Amino acid sequence: MEEKRTTLFENGLIWFGAAVSIAEILTGTYFAPLGVAKGLLAVLIGHIIGCIMLFFAGLIGGKLGKGAMETAKISFGNKGGLLFSILNIVQLIGWTAIMIYDGALAADGIMSIGNWFWCIVIGCLIILWILIGIKNLGKVNTIAMAALFILTIALSFVIFGEGRAQSISDEGMTFGAALELSVAMPLSWLPLISDYTREAKNPFKATAVSVIVYGVVSCWMYVIGMGAAIFTAESDIAQIMLKAGFGIAGLVIIVFSTVTTTFLDAYSAGISSESVSTKISGKWFAVCVAVVGTVSAVFLPLGDITEFLYFIGSVFAPMIAIQIADFFILKKDSSQRAFNVQNLTVWLIGFITYRMLMKVDIAVGNTLPDMIITIVLCVVINKVIRSVKN
Repeated sequence: MEEKRTTLFENGLIWFGAAVSIAEILTGTYFAPLGVAKGLLAVLIGHIIGCIMLFFAGLIGGKLGKGAMETAKISFGNKGGLLFSILNIVQLIGWTAIMIYDGALAADGIMSIGNWFWCIVIGCLIILWILIGIKNLGKVNTIAMAALFILTIALSFVIFGEGRAQSISDEGMTFGAALELSVAMPLSWLPLISDYTREAKNPFKATAVSVIVYGVVSCWMYVIGMGAAIFTAESDIAQIMLKAGFGIAGLVIIVFSTVTTTFLDAYSAGISSESVSTKISGKWFAVCVAVVGTVSAVFLPLGDITEFLYFIGSVFAPMIAIQIADFFILKKDSSQRAFNVQNLTVWLIGFITYRMLMKVDIAVGNTLPDMIITIVLCVVINKVIRSVKN
C-alpha cells in the first residue's frame, strides 16, 4: 500500500497556520518606533533573508525524505547530531510553553476566566491536533485556516481602515535590531521545516509553497502588530481585539492561531526525539511536550521572548549554514554519519560569532553575516582537509 504523502495545498495550510501567530503579531508591535516605512522595510528584508535560509533547509529534508534532525547527522555525524536534536527539543518545549502562555494571556484579556483555564483549553486542543496526525489534518486545518483567514482580514481592515497614526517614541529600536527580529522568526522554523517537507509528494514545490506562504503571512502578522501599535497606540493583543469590536471572533483568532502554530512545535519535538532514540514514540513524546508546555505556561512568567529568539538564532543559524555548505556546495554523501569534528568546530565558531555580532548594530542584522562567515569557513576547511588527505 502506497504511503500517504502531503499535497501542495496541505503543505501551504500547515505553514499558513504556523505564520498566523500571536507571537508574530506581538513581535510586530516592537517595530512601531521605526514608523511605517522603515518598519515595513525591516519586516520585508528580514523575512527575505530568513525565508531563503528556510527554503534551503526544507529542500534538504524534502529531497532526502528525512526530518530536520536526521539531516543534521549528515553534517555532524550520529553523535554530533544528538547535540542538535537535544537543543531542538529544548527550544521546542520553550516555544510550546511561550505560545500557550501568550495565547492564554490574550484569551483571558477578552474573556476573563483565568490564565490557567485558557492554558488548559489550548493545551488540550494541541494534544487533539497531535493525535489526529499531520497526514489526517486536511479537513480540520482547512476549516480552521478559512476562519482565521477571514478574521485576520477583518482585523487588518479595522486597524488600518479606521485607526489613525499615533505619536510613538522613536527610542529603543534600531533598524538593525528590528531586522534581526524579523529574521529571527523564520529562522526559528529552520530546525522544523524538513519534518513536514519530508512527507511531500513533490519536495521542491512543497518547500517553495511552504516558504512563500509562511513568508507572506508572517509579514502580514508583523504588519498587523506594528500597525496596531502605531494606529491604536496599543501593544496588548487582547485590547486590540476588544477595541476593534471583535469579542468572541477575537477569541477564536487567538485560540486557534495558537493551536495551529504550537502544534507544529510539539509535533516536531516528537520527531526530534526519535533521532535521539528509536525506542521513543514521536507522537506520545509530542503529547508529553504539550503537557509540559501547558504546565510551564501556567506556573512560569514567559512574557519577553526576544532573548529566546536570539538564542535560537545563535544555535541554528550556523547549524543550517553548515548543512547548506555540505549539501549544495560540497555535495557531501548523504549516507555519511561519521562524527565530524571540523564541522562541530566551525559551528562553535559560528555560534560565538553570532553572540559577538549581537553587540554590534549592523544594518543587515547579524544572522546574514554570521551565516556567510560560517559557510565560507566550512567550505574552506573541508577543501583544505580533502587536499591534505589526497
